[in-house]
Amino acid sequence: MEKVAEKIAIGSDHGGFELKERLKVVLAEAGCVITDVGCPSPAAVDYPDIAQALLRILASGACQHGILICGTGIGMSIAANRDRRFRAALCHDEYTARMSREHNDANILCLGARVIGAGVAEGIVRTWLTTTFAGGRHQMRIDKMRG
Repeated sequence: MEKVAEKIAIGSDHGGFELKERLKVVLAEAGCVITDVGCPSPAAVDYPDIAQALLRILASGACQHGILICGTGIGMSIAANRDRRFRAALCHDEYTARMSREHNDANILCLGARVIGAGVAEGIVRTWLTTTFAGGRHQMRIDKMRG
């Protein structure tokens, strides 16, 4: 994979802890500077708290993009999309990852650790990191969602 010089935040609840730790290696190999917003162990935590921590990091400008992981990815996606400044995309394969960046300029990737395997997740992350936003008609659509 090509190197990407990017600051990226990553967070998970207990259901995504193991996958988060594995993906941190992939991100480091890609040349990313990683900010881990939790959780620090497989002990139970509430996913909205982790999502909020990641949103604060992105809002501060300390990181450009984020990755959130829970058991299904659904809870993290819902929690992150409550803030209209961000576009969190729940992706299950490389195609949806590519489209989330190319067409939707998603700045948060959500993954379900109990839904996809680690190898699939790694491919999704690599695709997501290296896909750029197409702009044009897609920008007009994003602007409509900002309200």
